[in-house]
Amino acid sequence: MTIENAGILIPDDIISNKIFLIREVKVMFDKDLAELYGVSTGNLNKAVKRNIKRFPEDFMFQLNNEELEILKFQIGISSWGGTRTLPYAYTEQGVAMLSGVLNSDRAISVNIQKMRIFTRIRQMLTDTLSLKIEIEEIKKKLQNQDKNIELVFNYLDELITKQEEVKSRKPIGYKKQN
Repeated sequence: MTIENAGILIPDDIISNKIFLIREVKVMFDKDLAELYGVSTGNLNKAVKRNIKRFPEDFMFQLNNEELEILKFQIGISSWGGTRTLPYAYTEQGVAMLSGVLNSDRAISVNIQKMRIFTRIRQMLTDTLSLKIEIEEIKKKLQNQDKNIELVFNYLDELITKQEEVKSRKPIGYKKQN
């Protein structure tokens, strides 16, 4: 699925590849959002700062130096050139709030698509979690069955051993006298 606005197509996978996990939250960075909206990163950040009350820390936060270094290592951002300040990360709610701050047709179209992708990713994570839970339940059942089968074999071994150890009985009846 793609969005089209002013003759520009943005494939879903391009947006999906711009979603990262930082501080255990799925986020998009100011640079990537600005690129998608067709504005400069500086202009995006200025618009946000003019409306900072709309962006509490659970909507947007600035990366620290350690997080930036990890990010550089993971996605191969060069350490020279590029950003001079620590980037801002926008959570799903922050991305939604941007549509009120950036009020162009492109911003609205991109925002709708991003929200759909966030929803799709959340659904995939939920499906994956459900699958993991089901697999764990099956493992537990199999472990119980293994224990039960082992117990049955132990009982069979005991029965076989008891049959082999059958003591010879004294014959019942009259004894022959010599």
